[in-house]
Amino acid sequence: MPPAEGYITTVDGARLFFQRLGDGPKTVIIPNGIYLLPDFQCLADGRTLIFYDLRNRGLSDGVTEPSMLARGIHHDVDDLEAVRQNFGINQVDVIGHSYIGLMVILYAMKYPESVNRVVQIGPMQPNAGKRYPVHLAFADATLTEVFAELGELQKQRESEDRVAFCKKFWAILRIIYVANRVDADKIDWGRCDLPNELNFMKYWQETIYPSIKNLNFTAAEFSKVQPPVLTIHGVKDRSAPYGGGREWALLLPNARLLTVENAGHAPWIEAPDEVLDSIDTFLGGSWPEAAQKVMSLDPLEPLEDRT
Repeated sequence: MPPAEGYITTVDGARLFFQRLGDGPKTVIIPNGIYLLPDFQCLADGRTLIFYDLRNRGLSDGVTEPSMLARGIHHDVDDLEAVRQNFGINQVDVIGHSYIGLMVILYAMKYPESVNRVVQIGPMQPNAGKRYPVHLAFADATLTEVFAELGELQKQRESEDRVAFCKKFWAILRIIYVANRVDADKIDWGRCDLPNELNFMKYWQETIYPSIKNLNFTAAEFSKVQPPVLTIHGVKDRSAPYGGGREWALLLPNARLLTVENAGHAPWIEAPDEVLDSIDTFLGGSWPEAAQKVMSLDPLEPLEDRT
């Protein structure tokens, strides 16, 4: 069955494009998740899945009014609440990948009564500027190679058609999102036919990332996130360090970590059964067997040194 689709209007007037799949009694909202729909549609059995594009992303409205941009990622938090209210849902499960894995925690902090369960996949770390030990931040020769290729590609930017440049950019960049480059062809996130996506790097650098850098979480804020949180992180994630996933699971009061060995920033691509079955179990009300409580940021730290 093809997904139903349409637009939701936010409080400040931005329209967000959504796709809805399934008709089960429990609802799962996946922000910025349109590109995830083919892989995550298996979760629709017994549930309703709502995938939507963030403002200035995908098929949602492009925004130029300064007041609709000034709060950066905090606009995305309130937009998620607008989606929930639009569908008249009491409590929702939410799934966030990459920097949206951070955003859904901000949502749970601001709207705790609206959240049932949270899944983070390869989330950006709580402190954007933090550096982790080398065994908690995977930076190998492939990362160096990709950045060098992107640097060479940037020299051609002015002479390239924007869509053609975008496609070349993603053909190179997608390699860093998987541990094994043979899986890179499974990454199809560029959406280079959409003006919002062609402009995303400017939006990210000038609006979203600065708002993330300004975050400074307190213990009181972490304590607000009482719903269960399943953090899923690939050890070989070059984009969001594995140490960040461990830190979320350590600092949140009711969180567990599913560590995916030999997987990168898109662990469901390299370990689909492990990741998607674990999410299904978690959304069903139980912790996956492989999900563990994190007692220390560094798994190599001697037990007697742990607090």
